[in-house]
Amino acid sequence: MNRHLWPLFFVLSLFSALSCSRAAPSIAFGTLRLVYFQGSGGDPRGGVEERFSFFIIPEDEDGVEDLADLYLYHDREGLCWHLTSEDWVVFESEGQTWIGSRNIVMIDDGSLPRGQFRAVLIDKGGEQSERLFSFDAPREAPHPFPFLRVSEGRYIIESEYPEHYLICYDNAGAFLKNVSVEMLEGDLAILGLPRETRAIALWSEESDYFTSALTDVVSIR
Repeated sequence: MNRHLWPLFFVLSLFSALSCSRAAPSIAFGTLRLVYFQGSGGDPRGGVEERFSFFIIPEDEDGVEDLADLYLYHDREGLCWHLTSEDWVVFESEGQTWIGSRNIVMIDDGSLPRGQFRAVLIDKGGEQSERLFSFDAPREAPHPFPFLRVSEGRYIIESEYPEHYLICYDNAGAFLKNVSVEMLEGDLAILGLPRETRAIALWSEESDYFTSALTDVVSIR
């Protein structure tokens, strides 16, 4: 081989090796949870809105920055939701990176389908992998929609859900912290809310059915 062609041959060989070694991303774990939101006007007696909270733990040798698209399909109903790296939520929990959305909805705000879902994760190189999820929550909410009231430094929760958390927000509406609540009524001062908290919302959870309910935000100042 002409010695002048060796550099070109080496570059082409290296490019080929790198191309062949590219690994597809994978979905290590995922969760699909149904969340009920207060209907228009803030009165749950007027109906609640259903949304899916969908998150996965992705694995990619090049990091989360190499991921491009995440699709959630319900093949039986012919439905598809598409998330990109620009609009999915990223958070860390117990050393794991999660990506996804808390706002998976039907176009007509109708009831979300149950059954089998398929998630497809694609990186920027076009490599992809998929994983199946099954979601079979009851068609009707397991409990009545909860209420949260705040007055004169005290909170009152009306709920049949077994677990409750107060979501804390600052004056600009930015999330601060989730605070677990054991008692359905009491003084806000004993809950250990961050000092910057200016408003709260109630998150009530039913782990057995993978369902939750989120109330509107209530001012505490």
